[in-house]
Amino acid sequence: MPTFNAVRITDISVAQVAQSLTNSHLWLPTYQNPLPLPTTTLSTIGQRGLVDRLILGPPHPAPFTKTNPSDTANYPCLWNHDAKKETHLVCKPDLQLLVQIGMEQEAAGIWDTASRVHISRGFRFNSQPLAAAFTERESMGGRGWPTVRFADSSFDYPFIVWGNSTLGLICYWWHANRQVAGRGDITVSAIDALPTLDLRALTDAQLDTAREIFEEFRDKELRPAYLADADPNRALLDQRVICDLLGFEESVYAGVRRLSAKWCAEPSVHGGKARPKGARLVV
Repeated sequence: MPTFNAVRITDISVAQVAQSLTNSHLWLPTYQNPLPLPTTTLSTIGQRGLVDRLILGPPHPAPFTKTNPSDTANYPCLWNHDAKKETHLVCKPDLQLLVQIGMEQEAAGIWDTASRVHISRGFRFNSQPLAAAFTERESMGGRGWPTVRFADSSFDYPFIVWGNSTLGLICYWWHANRQVAGRGDITVSAIDALPTLDLRALTDAQLDTAREIFEEFRDKELRPAYLADADPNRALLDQRVICDLLGFEESVYAGVRRLSAKWCAEPSVHGGKARPKGARLVV
């Protein structure tokens, strides 16, 4: 990763952890030696979706128009951010797409990028909980939620649980443009280089564990990312990912939780937003 990623960071140890993650290591403050943790870029293991203007336009002619969501939609779509509706790993599409007459072939080509997995764009750390979201049906992604598609659908589950754990949040934050305090922006093309867990390194047993973790957390409410350190459900997710999915000891989990407090204290994460009274580190 380029060195400018470390700009506007108050605690250099957070940057060191983030950098180590891009190099397939987990280095925690006070640890003498880094721990091996396979990571890669998203384009190595999956395919991101399209720029929103190719789906709906303008300025280019696009094969779809949009209307209100429906449970019976042929082409459901997760388009916009709505923090109040994005507190669980599973999100409902907020639009449905309609094919414009005469553009059926173009629509079919675009629909091939539909997925159950969506990555956040314009992620407001100080109000939004999710870096990655899951839809029950394959759906198109839009301005706020481009799709991510894996050749192996079993990869959907570890990507979602990793992406919303403290380490996944830090990877997103490290890669994102942080010019606006409390917000991380990633262009659609930049999604390709997003550092993430190398899902190819997971065993079948680990993939099964990831599915179990996902099912356990699908109905648990997550607080905004800037409160990841004080969120009991995020702490439990960290424990399940660190210990049960990745096989690290409880001491590593405790180190990740201390790291979450450092990350949440970064101005680029909280954006100056006051913490709720009584919000303290959950270990």
